[in-house]
Amino acid sequence: MASQLFAAIDVGSFELELGIYEISNKNKIRQVDHVRHVIALGRETYNTGMISYEMVGEICDVLNGFVRIMKSYKVSEYRAYATSAMREARNSQIVIDQIRVRTGIKVRIISNSELRFLSYKAIASKDEEFDKNIQKGTAIVDVGFGSMQMSLFDEGLLVSTANVPLGVLKILNTLDLVNTTVDRTASVTEELVSNELKQYEKIYLENRQIRNLIAIGDNILYLFRHENKGKLLSRVNKAQFDYVFERLRRMNISEMEEEFGLSAEGARMLLPTAIIYKKVMEMTGAEEMWIPGIRMCDGIAAEYASDNKLIKLKHNFDADIISTSRNMAIRYRCKTPHAELVEIYALKLFDTMKKYHGMGGRERLLLQISAIVHACGKFISVRNANECSYNIIMSTEIIGLSHLEREIIANVLRYNARDFDYNQVQMEANLDNINGSYGGQKDVTILIAKLTAILRLADAMDNSHKQTLKDCKMEVKDGKLVVRTTYPGDMTLDAISFEQKAFFFEEIFGIRPVLKRKRSV
Repeated sequence: MASQLFAAIDVGSFELELGIYEISNKNKIRQVDHVRHVIALGRETYNTGMISYEMVGEICDVLNGFVRIMKSYKVSEYRAYATSAMREARNSQIVIDQIRVRTGIKVRIISNSELRFLSYKAIASKDEEFDKNIQKGTAIVDVGFGSMQMSLFDEGLLVSTANVPLGVLKILNTLDLVNTTVDRTASVTEELVSNELKQYEKIYLENRQIRNLIAIGDNILYLFRHENKGKLLSRVNKAQFDYVFERLRRMNISEMEEEFGLSAEGARMLLPTAIIYKKVMEMTGAEEMWIPGIRMCDGIAAEYASDNKLIKLKHNFDADIISTSRNMAIRYRCKTPHAELVEIYALKLFDTMKKYHGMGGRERLLLQISAIVHACGKFISVRNANECSYNIIMSTEIIGLSHLEREIIANVLRYNARDFDYNQVQMEANLDNINGSYGGQKDVTILIAKLTAILRLADAMDNSHKQTLKDCKMEVKDGKLVVRTTYPGDMTLDAISFEQKAFFFEEIFGIRPVLKRKRSV
């Protein structure tokens, strides 16, 4: 296959960016052109909660310029994403529609977890370097304008991820409300950052050793690009970082503008950015930082290339999702022999029914995650476990899952222990604003019903928590799903529960589950 040109557009909180990429069949993504336009979108949203008509006009003017550049390269394929500033604006949908009408660009608002996943894909496209870094305690620290994300890797897998409200623009907005001298700004910022990181440290870093940091985010690119003869310094040890930090701390805004080649607004962001990374290094004890030099547009290009099988990323992101879910189960004390069996049964049921349910690999993954954490709500309330499970899933970001997929899992857990009402399943996600969506509201509701029916039956098969069906075999025969076991003991409780949950399973798939015991000789 010949090389293909692709355009990535980032409608960010501080900048509008366009990246033109050449994607070749040699597993390479090469940036051909890059255009940036500084814009105060985030400051406006975070201060007023709205995007003004004047700001919409500026955005459209810049995007029309991007369209002209795309046409000059004869680019037909593009993806345009907006992040937290657009996501948090009350009039975001009106703004998105105006952009479409006035520029022809269809912008999709992505969730925080989707944004971070794009960054991971961009880093993972640097296969060998990424895999090498995540083998031993590593934290990816992604400092953005609205928040920061910390994701911990160990033995090549994602262990946990958490969003911390330490966005650079939000810090600056807070400082604007504080009457302090310039000399005190750094110490006040350090105190603010330290307070936000304390809770994260208690929850996620106990008994965990972090040796390396992977630093991503726009501002980190400016901090170290003048330390290596104009080129970005990709490896920074603690001594090098401290040297740059102390030099930066003594500069005023004008000196930062001149030193780093930034506007006054961009220069204001450098010190809060440096303080966040410094505090993370101190908190984790990491001695080295890798700066891969990726931007959001790089992630968009990597996602497009991977989705269209133009490149193959070696890193297994599905394994990360499962690993994160297992650690989540440990956190909510629902990693039990019962949960492990429910997972096994659910996947067996899915595979046995493959010809009849019409679902694929992605839906199988959603079912597996649902099974792993299906009892997490009991950590909060045994009586209202299903509702608590729903709230936990909706409040927990799982990198690699879209907001819609999290909603699907959350609803499966909600209806695992209550009557399913097709008319009451409501989705927060905008189903018209999703790449590779599962369809409209009815399609998503049916998918939730299918996954719920399988999880209910799997859960029922070990209702006694005695693993009576541990060695069962399954097959579809004569219009029935036959589950056979040779268990010799009393399995009355599991049999009753199986029969009760079989009705909903048959309602959804038109196949009646039947439990049969084969007497061993």
